[in-house]
Amino acid sequence: MKNADIRALSLEELNQQVKTEKANGQTLRFAHAISPLENPIRLKQSRKNVARLLTELTRRENEQANNTAN
Repeated sequence: MKNADIRALSLEELNQQVKTEKANGQTLRFAHAISPLENPIRLKQSRKNVARLLTELTRRENEQANNTAN
């Protein structure tokens, strides 16, 4: 998921995507522990997607806090 796609999501959609990506990452980790994945890079991509989503959530929270403070 690209940053432009993430910025286009609503707050609810962001929260839903975070939950989905975390669940997906956990499933990948369990599958990788049992038998190696064909593409272990997917683990890294999943972690990065979660980080991107959480970063956007934090950015929006800070932006909203700055707007209410002014």
